[in-house]
Amino acid sequence: MNNKNLIQIKQFCVYHEIENTFITELHNYGLLEIIIQDEDEYLQQEQLPALEKMIRMHYDLKINLEGIDAIYHLLNKIEVLQQNLTATQNKLRLFDHYQIE
Repeated sequence: MNNKNLIQIKQFCVYHEIENTFITELHNYGLLEIIIQDEDEYLQQEQLPALEKMIRMHYDLKINLEGIDAIYHLLNKIEVLQQNLTATQNKLRLFDHYQIE
């Protein structure tokens, strides 16, 4: 794995002024993947947008971890449904195109 794409959890928490335990709890809920290298903990860069949303939910909106877990999974389901809808609409357009000809 490329180290350039890893963010050290300690540095991330200092920058965002949050506790390391919050990241650990999100990991325990299965919402984040923690990578351990050289006895230090890291996050993948791709996880940062979702993590920052979870931080805002928890610290700004005062949503507990159970609520974040539920919201995160519902948002993922909505995203999958939107992708399926777009794919279905594209197939329908293609089908309509062939019906007209």
